[in-house]
Amino acid sequence: MTTPTEAWSCWPAPAKVNRFLHIVGRRDDGYHRLQTVFQLLDWGDEIALRPRADGVVTRADGAVDYGVAGEDDLVVRAARLLQSTSSTVQGVDIRVDKRIPPGGGFGGGSSDAATVLVALNHLWRTGLPVAELALLGLQLGADVPVFVAGHSAFAEGVGEQLTPLSLPARWFLLIDAGIHLATAELFGDPELTRDSPALKISGFLDGSDFEGQENAFEPLVLRRYPQLAALFDAMRSFGRPRLTGTGGGSFMVFRDREAAEDARQALPRGIRGVVARGLNRSPLYGKLETGG
Repeated sequence: MTTPTEAWSCWPAPAKVNRFLHIVGRRDDGYHRLQTVFQLLDWGDEIALRPRADGVVTRADGAVDYGVAGEDDLVVRAARLLQSTSSTVQGVDIRVDKRIPPGGGFGGGSSDAATVLVALNHLWRTGLPVAELALLGLQLGADVPVFVAGHSAFAEGVGEQLTPLSLPARWFLLIDAGIHLATAELFGDPELTRDSPALKISGFLDGSDFEGQENAFEPLVLRRYPQLAALFDAMRSFGRPRLTGTGGGSFMVFRDREAAEDARQALPRGIRGVVARGLNRSPLYGKLETGG
């Protein structure tokens, strides 16, 4: 029986919200060109890693990510992608403590994959620069690069062209109504606005709260899912609920934790709410600075 070469270490995989999401056109390859602001949060999943010398990559918790197995498990794919790119002979045992609801638009799968790339690059001593790790991450998903880069950012392209932002301190109520969206159908909806005017990054350097910006998918989602529209109506006395990304999750923004907690307490029965603080820098890199 092969024994691991090192002890377990734990690594944060923070959640995110999209403060807005615009579609500004379509590329020649058919992918939509997006503009968004990714806001990182101080709450998320936790990834435990234990390097091993035999080259085996496995989920040691006996689970699989989002109900898929083997090569389709995103954290396993991330580890094997780094393994093949760097030609390391090392392997790893992986455990995932899932807190971010899957399919909610809070970035759980992408953040988990990014944490595996960044943490294993350190643990395996493969020495790839962050820019190269981000390119690897893009092979796994459009949201992975922002988590690899580790900073809240204005994003363009399919979400991979990143400009770091220093956003004002805010608290967020994350709302999980248990709704899972058919993302491909939303992108194909003829009523989707695909030609929003392109925004300039200079508009977000003054600490803006993005009040005038929208999520292009929100009108479609509220029409398709009346239960989510009813939830938004029920919460409007506390502020404005917003859709995040292309998932079924939503969020509200507050200037202090107490107001966010008050809104959480008012959520209808059966609706999960989590209060989190906005971050500019990912806690993943704080962990790296302490030696992992």
